[in-house]
Amino acid sequence: MSVQLTREQFYAQQPQITRSLRELYEASTQQLDERLVCLVLLRSSQLNGCAFCLHMHDEHARRVGETPDRLAQIAAWHEARCFSERERAALAWTDALTQLAIHAPSEAQRAQLAEHFSVEERVNLSALIVTINSWNRFAVGFSFTPGE
Repeated sequence: MSVQLTREQFYAQQPQITRSLRELYEASTQQLDERLVCLVLLRSSQLNGCAFCLHMHDEHARRVGETPDRLAQIAAWHEARCFSERERAALAWTDALTQLAIHAPSEAQRAQLAEHFSVEERVNLSALIVTINSWNRFAVGFSFTPGE
């Protein structure tokens, strides 16, 4: 009996889970710029140590016009000057929701988010973060291979 679970085995075992996560992703990305979506996906995947998702979303980000310089600075976005205030608010929210066990989102983070995103966008952004955190946990938990 193999302890390694391939993506194909995962998908075949519970197709409804895969379908539901894809539907949540599709719904959550409405009204959000695709480059911003990529930044959020990459940041959450960095925090969760998900090599599979980092590989996949880095390729996606480059396809939609994200620059290698900005991609290299996501890990240090707090001090990087290449991100807009809107992007910084999204990245701060990503950090907060991805690291709930360390600290809950602050009132200042909620205010920063509200300054740059509508209510619907905040819900969509939060759902996107929930989605990538779910995918990260499956990919890391089952050791999905980057580039697979």
